[in-house]
Amino acid sequence: MKKIGIFTSGGDAPGMNACIRAVVRTAVYHGLEVYGIKRGYNGMVKGEISKLESFSVSNTIQKGGTILHSARSKEFMTAEGRQRAYEQLKKYEIDGLVAIGGDGTFAGANIFHEEYGIPIVGAPGTIDNDLYGTDYTIGYDTAVNTALDAIDKIRDTADSHDRVFFIEVMGRDSGYIAIPCAIGGGAEIVMIPESETTIEKVVDTLRTGWSRSKTSFIVIVAEGDVAGHVTEIAGKVQSALPHMDARCTILGHVQRGGAPTAADRMLGSQLGIACVEGLLEGRTNEMAGIANRELVYTPFIDTITKIKPINPYYIRMVDILSV
Repeated sequence: MKKIGIFTSGGDAPGMNACIRAVVRTAVYHGLEVYGIKRGYNGMVKGEISKLESFSVSNTIQKGGTILHSARSKEFMTAEGRQRAYEQLKKYEIDGLVAIGGDGTFAGANIFHEEYGIPIVGAPGTIDNDLYGTDYTIGYDTAVNTALDAIDKIRDTADSHDRVFFIEVMGRDSGYIAIPCAIGGGAEIVMIPESETTIEKVVDTLRTGWSRSKTSFIVIVAEGDVAGHVTEIAGKVQSALPHMDARCTILGHVQRGGAPTAADRMLGSQLGIACVEGLLEGRTNEMAGIANRELVYTPFIDTITKIKPINPYYIRMVDILSV
C-alpha cells in the first residue's frame, strides 16, 4: 500500500479534524502518500481529490467541523455512481481508504468494498454515540458539553420564573446525549427512545415535585423519543397541569459545532492513527473504536446492524437524583 485516501461523510462532528490530522501525519510517518477527498462520497464520484502533506493539517486540531467538508450523495447510492467513484480513485492510484462518519458512511463503505475490494477502515465520527463497537464516538463529548452549557443557562431562567422547560437534544434514535445531559444538568425527567416514558409519568413526576415545593423543572427530551416532538409533549403536559408555565427549547445544530474538547481531540487522534495502521496490517471493512479503554476493530456490518444499548442504571440514576 502506497497511497491512501481520506474523507468525512454524513453529519459533521467536533474532533473530525483531529482525526484527519492524525491520518495524514500517520501516513507521512509510514512513508505513504495521502489524498483528501472533499465532500464525502459526492466528492469521490466527482473527483474532488487532492494530495495532502503534513503542513496541510497544521493548525486544525482545535477547529470544529471538517476541513474536508461533508455532503450526502444520491449518486453514490447507485451502481453507476460507485463505478465512477472507483474510477476516480484508480486515477490517483489510491490503494486504501479511511472513512470518518456514522452508520450511513459505513453502509456505503461496506457496499463499495464488496463491489470493488478496496480496503477501507473507518473511524466513528458522529455526535450521537450510537455506533456499536465503540464506547465513544468522535464529537460526542463535545456535543454533550455544549448541550450541558446551554441547559445550565436555561435552568437559571427556569428557576427565576418558576417554569418547566422541555429541552430537546440531538441524538437521532439514541438517548446517549440526553442521558448525561439529564444527570449533569440536574433534570427531573429524561425521555429517550430506548426507554418509554409516558406523558402520564411526566405529569405525575412534575405534580409530585410541585407538591414538595419545587417550582422549576427541567425535562430533557431526545429528538427521537416515541412520545413525539418536544412541543407536542410540552403541550400535553401543559394541558394536564395548567398551573405550570411550560416552555420549549430545541438546541439543534449548535451541538455539532465548536472547538472539540480534549477528550475528542485525543479520541480523534488515536482513531486516526489506528485507521492507517489498520490498513497497513491488512485490515479492511472494519471500524476502529475504543472499548473498555482498549483499541478494537469491528466489522462494518456489525456497526450497521447491531444496536448499542444504553445502560439502564443511568436511567435509574435520573429517577433517584430527581427526588
